[in-house]
Amino acid sequence: MGNRKKAINFYMLAAHLKPTDVSLWKRIAAWSLEEGLSSGQAIYCLKRAMKSDPEDILVKWELASLYSEIKEFTKAAETYEAILTTHPVDVEACKMAAKMHQQSGRIDEATKVLKKMLHEHPTEADLTVVNLLAELYMDNKAFSSVISCIEEARNIYCAGQGLPLDLAVKSGIAHAHLGNKSIAKDYCEALHKEQPEEVAELIMQVADAYREMEEYQCAMQYYAMLDGVTFCQNKSLWIKLSACHLALRDHAAAVGLYKKIIQESPSDIDARIKLASLLLEMDKLDEALLYLSPPQDKSQDNVGDEQLWCSNGKVILLLAKVHYTMANHDLFLEVTIPFFHEVLETEIFNQQHVRGPRRLPKSVLLARAKWLEDADGLRDAFIRYSPALPSNIRSKAARARRALQRRESEKEERRAAALARGLEWNSDEDEVERPLVEFVPKVHGLPGMFEDEEHFDIFMQTCKVLATRKCYGEALELINKALRVGHPTLFSRRPQLRDLGTEITIKAKDAKRGFDCVRHMVQQQPYSLNAWNWYYQVVCSSEGRIPKHHKFLLTMRNKYPDCIPPIMIYGHQFSLISQPQGALREYLQAHKLQPEDPFINLCVGVSLINLSLGARLTNRNQCVMQGFAFLHKYHELSENSQESNYNLARAYHHVGFVTIAVHYYEKVLAHPEKDYPRTNTLEDPFVTFGDSLQSSEADGIVKGMCDLRREAAFNLHLIYKKSGAIDLARQVLQDFCNV
Repeated sequence: MGNRKKAINFYMLAAHLKPTDVSLWKRIAAWSLEEGLSSGQAIYCLKRAMKSDPEDILVKWELASLYSEIKEFTKAAETYEAILTTHPVDVEACKMAAKMHQQSGRIDEATKVLKKMLHEHPTEADLTVVNLLAELYMDNKAFSSVISCIEEARNIYCAGQGLPLDLAVKSGIAHAHLGNKSIAKDYCEALHKEQPEEVAELIMQVADAYREMEEYQCAMQYYAMLDGVTFCQNKSLWIKLSACHLALRDHAAAVGLYKKIIQESPSDIDARIKLASLLLEMDKLDEALLYLSPPQDKSQDNVGDEQLWCSNGKVILLLAKVHYTMANHDLFLEVTIPFFHEVLETEIFNQQHVRGPRRLPKSVLLARAKWLEDADGLRDAFIRYSPALPSNIRSKAARARRALQRRESEKEERRAAALARGLEWNSDEDEVERPLVEFVPKVHGLPGMFEDEEHFDIFMQTCKVLATRKCYGEALELINKALRVGHPTLFSRRPQLRDLGTEITIKAKDAKRGFDCVRHMVQQQPYSLNAWNWYYQVVCSSEGRIPKHHKFLLTMRNKYPDCIPPIMIYGHQFSLISQPQGALREYLQAHKLQPEDPFINLCVGVSLINLSLGARLTNRNQCVMQGFAFLHKYHELSENSQESNYNLARAYHHVGFVTIAVHYYEKVLAHPEKDYPRTNTLEDPFVTFGDSLQSSEADGIVKGMCDLRREAAFNLHLIYKKSGAIDLARQVLQDFCNV
C-alpha cells in the first residue's frame, strides 16, 4: 500500500509484543530514519535491540553514530566503549571513543582509552592510535608524555626502522617545547628531504610551533619552505609571516605582506587596519591615508565590499587619527562628527526601545511544548523513549509547558472570581492574541562602544578641537549624547566627559547645553568657592531662564545647610528681582555662619540700605543705621582698601549724605590701586583643562582694570557740579578722567 508510517506503527506494536526480536527493532529504526521521523525513536529502538542482543556490534555502531549526529558526544563515547567491552581489540571503536571524549572536552578519558588499548593489546593496535594519543598530549601541553609515548611506539612498531614522518615531527615539536633544540632539529630535518607539496601540513605545524615559542627565525625558515607551494600561498600564511617580521622589528617586510593580503582581499578590514597602523608607526602618513580613505572611483564591480570596509568604525577612527596626526583638523572633524553622532544616536535609540521580558503568545508556547512530543504521531501509544533534543531546546519546551499550565490556572482563578461577583464570564477574551512585534536593534559602526581606549581618546580630541574653534554648542551636544548612553564602556568614563563638558561650558557660558556638567562639578565639591563661582557665572551669563537652576539650588541648600555659596546665590537672585527683604533674609543667614566675611557684610549692608529706600518701611532711620554699621564693619575687615572706600562713598552718595561721600571719594583718589592680571578661566585651580584648550587664550594685564579712581572722580564731579562748584568738578575730570 506504500504507507510506511502506518507500517512503522504496526511494527512498533509487534516489537513491543515480541521485544526479543532484534530484527524488528532494527527495521523500525532504519525506517524511522529513512522517513525522516524523530531520531529519538530510532535511538529508542536501537537501545532495545542492543538490550536484546548485546553481542550485535552493528547496532552499537549505528547507535553511537546517531548520538554523534545529535551532538550527544558523551553518550556516543559510552556506546563505543560498550563495543570495546565485548570486542576489546576493535581499534576503530577505540579511536572513535577517544574522539568523542575529546569532543565533549574530556581529554583525560580520551587518553585513558587509547593508553589502555596500547598497553593491553599492543599487537592489535597500530601507529594511528599512537598518532592520535600524541595529538591529545600535545593539545594538553604534555610534551614529556608525547615523547615517551612515541618512544614506546618506536620499540614496538618500528624496531630497526625509522619513525613515520608525522610521528617524528610530533616528537621534534615536543623536544623543541622542552628546550632540546638540537634533538628537535634532527627530528624535523627529514622534512627538507621531502617534496614541500607532500608535507606542507607538517611543515606548517613545525613553523607554527616555533612561532608559539617565539623562535621567529626558525619559524620563518620553515615558512620559507612553503614559498613554492601554491595552495599554501594564502592570507593565513602571510599573517603568520608578518607576525614574525613584526616580532623581529622588520616593519617593511610586514607592510609588504599586508599589501599582498589587501590586494588579494580588498574587503579584509583587519588587514587594512593593521597595514595603516604600521604605516602610521613608520610616519608614512600619506600612504596610510591611501589605504583608509574611501576609493574615488565608484564604478568598480566590488563597490559593495568597498562600502563595507569604508563604513567600519575602526577604519573611520583610524582615518581620523591619521588626519589628526597630520594636523588636518578640518578633515578630522569632517570624519569624526557625523560618525560619532550616528553611533551615539543609534545607541540611545536602542536603549530607549529595549523592553523587559516579553509575554509570549499562546500559539508560540504551544509550538514549543510540542517539541517534547514525538513528531510521528506515536506519542499516545509509545511514550517510553525521550525525544532527541538538545538541552537548550528541551529547557525551552519545558518552560513553555510550565507557562501554559500557569496561564490555565490563572484563567481558572479569574473565571471563579468573575462568577463569584455575579459577572458573566467570557473565555474568548483570553484567547485573543496580540501580534508579537520583535524589536530589531539598529547597528552602528562601533559595536564595542569605545571599549578601546584609543577610540575614546579620538572622541575627546573631537570635542577639544571643536572647543578650540569656539564651536562650543557642537562639542557640548556630543558630550551630552555620550552622557545619555548607558553602555558600560562609557559609564565608567563619565567623569572625564563631565570634566571636559564643564571646561567647555565655562568657556561658552552656555548653561542650556552644559548645565548638567557644571551642576555635577558643584555636586562633586559642594564647599568649593571656585566651583560655585563658575557655576553662577555660567548661569548668569546664559541667555534665557534655566528651569533646573532653582530646583538644584534648593536641593543643595537643604542637603548642605552649612554651605554658604548657595545661600548667597539665593540672596543675589532676590536682589536681581528687586526684593531686598528676601535678599536680606538670605544674607543674614549666611552672616550667622560666617560673620567675619567682608563680602557677606557688604551684601547685608547694601540690602539694608536698599530696604530703607522702600515706601512702606516704618523704621527707615534704624534700617539705614544698621546698613552703615555693616558697611563700616566691611570697611574694617577689608583693611580700608580702595574698594571698601569706594563702596562706602557710593552708599552715602546713594542715600544723600554727600558730605560724607566726598570724604570717602577723596580717599579713593588719594590711594591708587595696583593692577593685577585678569583671571584666566583656563588657569583656575579647580578645573583641569586639556592641552588644546590651554593654548587657546592668554589674558594679560589691562591698565587701570583694578583702579577705581576714574569711577570715584566721575561721581565726585557730579557732587561738585550739583553743588555749583563747576570749576572744581572740571578740575577733577581733567585730573582723573582724561583718556
